[in-house]
Amino acid sequence: MTNIPETGRTPRVQIRLIVIQILVLSLLGTLGGRLWYLQIREGAAYAKEASGNHVQQVVDPAVRGSILDARGVPLADNETRLVVSASRTDLLKQKDDGKAVLTKLAGVLGMAPADVLMKVRLCDAKTPQPCWNGSPYQPIPITDEATPKQALQIRERAEDFPGISAEPQAVRRYAAPGKSNAAQVLGYLSPVTDDEIQQAQDTDSPYLRSDQVGRSGLERQYDKQLRGKAGVTRYEVDNLGRVIGEAEATPAEPGSNLVTSIDARVQRVAEYELNTAMKKARQQFDKITGTNYKADSGAVVVMEAKTGRVVAMASAPTYDPNVWVGGISAKDYAQLTGKKSDYPLLNRAIQGQAAPGSTFKVVSTAAAVEAGYEFDGHYPCTSAYSVGGQVFNNFEGESFGPISLGRALEVSCDTVFYGLAHNEWKKDGGINPKKGEPKDFFYKAAHQFGLGKETGVDLPNEVTGRVPDRQWKESYWKANKDAWCRTGNKDGSYVEKIAYENCLEGNKMRAGDEINYSIGQGDTLVTPIQEAVIYGALANGGTMYHPTIGKAIVSADGKTVSEIKPRKQGRLPITKATLKGMDAALAGVVTRGTAAWKFTGWPQEQIPLHAKTGTAEVYGKQTTSWLATYTKDYTVIMTIAQAGTGSGASGEAVRNIYSAMYGVQTDGSIDQKRALLPTPQTTLPKIQADGSITSPKISKDPAKDALADEEAAQKATSQGTAAPDGTQPAATTGSTGTTNRDTRRRQRRRGRGRGSRRACT
Repeated sequence: MTNIPETGRTPRVQIRLIVIQILVLSLLGTLGGRLWYLQIREGAAYAKEASGNHVQQVVDPAVRGSILDARGVPLADNETRLVVSASRTDLLKQKDDGKAVLTKLAGVLGMAPADVLMKVRLCDAKTPQPCWNGSPYQPIPITDEATPKQALQIRERAEDFPGISAEPQAVRRYAAPGKSNAAQVLGYLSPVTDDEIQQAQDTDSPYLRSDQVGRSGLERQYDKQLRGKAGVTRYEVDNLGRVIGEAEATPAEPGSNLVTSIDARVQRVAEYELNTAMKKARQQFDKITGTNYKADSGAVVVMEAKTGRVVAMASAPTYDPNVWVGGISAKDYAQLTGKKSDYPLLNRAIQGQAAPGSTFKVVSTAAAVEAGYEFDGHYPCTSAYSVGGQVFNNFEGESFGPISLGRALEVSCDTVFYGLAHNEWKKDGGINPKKGEPKDFFYKAAHQFGLGKETGVDLPNEVTGRVPDRQWKESYWKANKDAWCRTGNKDGSYVEKIAYENCLEGNKMRAGDEINYSIGQGDTLVTPIQEAVIYGALANGGTMYHPTIGKAIVSADGKTVSEIKPRKQGRLPITKATLKGMDAALAGVVTRGTAAWKFTGWPQEQIPLHAKTGTAEVYGKQTTSWLATYTKDYTVIMTIAQAGTGSGASGEAVRNIYSAMYGVQTDGSIDQKRALLPTPQTTLPKIQADGSITSPKISKDPAKDALADEEAAQKATSQGTAAPDGTQPAATTGSTGTTNRDTRRRQRRRGRGRGSRRACT
């Protein structure tokens, strides 16, 4: 019989009790150690962190700096508006996620409920605009155009509008179309995203959830300088949310102002003349297609020749950047991005690329001289040029006999350049050159002129254009060979035949490729800003500049000024003698060449003007108009897609821009008092401590005078004149007997190389 202790516990039970006691003591020891760690060793740190649970912060947004023109006229600034916003966090606490409140709000604001609901949804890969791409914890603006009555109604009935606020805020303001719009140059703002906040948190310019950031144009390029730093006030609150004291406060620092080289008056004239030229082109009949010209897009650049500073940059079609302020609507977003919109958000001055046509011949001329051909030599300007059974025609079969390269530029003789390019192609070994043998003078010159790469203009998303040299052809062929071989047909349509040829030898430089290239056709692509750099260099003696729009960063109080100096990027690959000859030839284009009919009566002796016209063919579309011009002070480049000939579509508009800047009157006389910008602006406007601006040109009442300039510009352009002071533009029609060779059509023949086989004027 087993002995049982008096306690009634067996040895097994006692062992279990001992184990339990050890576990309990261990747990108590662990808990005590943890309490010591939290309260003694790390007590101060956790006390400080815990106090943060009783601190609420209020953000005071920084006032964004203004974007000013060269005289201090605001192109983008701020104004106080009543902004109605919705807190998505508060709305989601409601049973229906706030739909009833937002619907009621839509009724007060006179908006469609669907538009209001779309504004508060979050953007993602499956959610199209409009939507909110900012932080979900930040108040989402519904409208910035609330009336005082609407704001008062919302605030007085706060219980009916939980999560809705109506407060005065500083919002961005841009000039609407019809004034100095410059929409694509300025860009627009939208809320910062969580990803951007995360990426910038360890930089010297972190974002707050309330920040608006630049999305394009100067607003994006100079966002850091314009944005400033928001102020943050931290309040100590109790567990009921009542303020019991102020912990600390960091005052807001307003953003700096950006002074640009843009002249608002010239910008207005450039925009008006581009728009007018496009309208007139649409009234002209295209005999090739049997319809009127579409003239669906265009651009103009006005640049200081000796510095590379941009005086005006216009792109069409344009838009009103104010549609982004306070959140864009679905209708407005569709109008800006839809297939039928012609994509007005694109800045075609830096993002529009097309074949340059005969404006490219200055590059070909430099290449020919570098290859050993004399500038003043004699080269046959025949009516046509034949290669392997293919005929490349000159303009309407015209023939000028043996002429110099200078004269070839004046009359835009294609066959001269056909012959030179073909000869060099043969010297380089033809279609099967030996390795390392091709000198490729014509392609090398294009790269030396800065083509095929960005100009470095201080705007985002510039495109590079294209130089179709041997390296490009090889890479392009590798990328497209399979598709060409699949769709090519030796006996099919024109497109199928080209695909067939490209499948077999698309990586080889064919005679037709180089011939086309020599007159700016085929696969060559340039942008208006690239053309401005080239013709600006021709004007100033050969120096190429990186184009710049920003001229200075000025602090809000005007005490700190950081100038943005012009930057050189190299020199044209031509001698002084060649440059002098080309300069004279391009002046001849205005007086007796392809642009003479548009510049009759121009005061050439007082203001020497130089030009080169270009008419580039694009497969499946109407011709693109190019006109590249310069004086000793400025270069003006205009291009219009599907608008016809070079000087025919753009000549009058470009002349009117020059007339406005120099004060040229109808009879060819010059009125300095009416000249907008006879010489480039060299000094900066002065920003006072109170934010007022003193123009470098006018000091009595700059605000009043700037407004008067703008109103005068509108009045002048609405009357069809170029000078914003009300003067009429100089005559633009040719005199009796002047031959308008730029309005006649070319005979078109297709050759072996890709692209159109034609002569360009």
